[in-house]
Amino acid sequence: MTPSDPYQRLIDFLDAGEAKYRLIDHEPEGRTDLVSPMRGNDLHDAAKCMVVMVKIGKKSKRYVLAVVPGDAKVDLTAVRDLFDGTYVSFATPEIAENLAGSVAGTILPFTFHPDLELIADPGLLDTQELYFNAARLDRSMALRTSDYQALAQPRTEKIAQYEP
Repeated sequence: MTPSDPYQRLIDFLDAGEAKYRLIDHEPEGRTDLVSPMRGNDLHDAAKCMVVMVKIGKKSKRYVLAVVPGDAKVDLTAVRDLFDGTYVSFATPEIAENLAGSVAGTILPFTFHPDLELIADPGLLDTQELYFNAARLDRSMALRTSDYQALAQPRTEKIAQYEP
């Protein structure tokens, strides 16, 4: 790992905040919904992270790191409505990677970029431990939910949509 590696940056941040976490080494795999059960984790406890673009009026845009439980989807309409937006979509991979500091499929539920607001669904926070699967990397993390809340300080809003 290099110092610019998003996991190393996160580890340094968590260590400075004296957070309790475990690193989980594994082979790079696939999507969160497939990876969590393979690793013995409840899918609901996995953080699914998406960078969303909200257009406000004709000229203004906001970018949001939307974090929902692994068994849910991001409710784009709910995110749009939080900002009184006129349009919402997932950010392009290039923009998402630039703002998140990592490639799609490895985005962590933390933001270190001033132009990326962090919003977490409250359903994600109803467990004792969260899993960040980073399916495209060879390492994942388990972190106490209370440490996540204290260090990430996410805006908490209902942005998860569950399949019927």
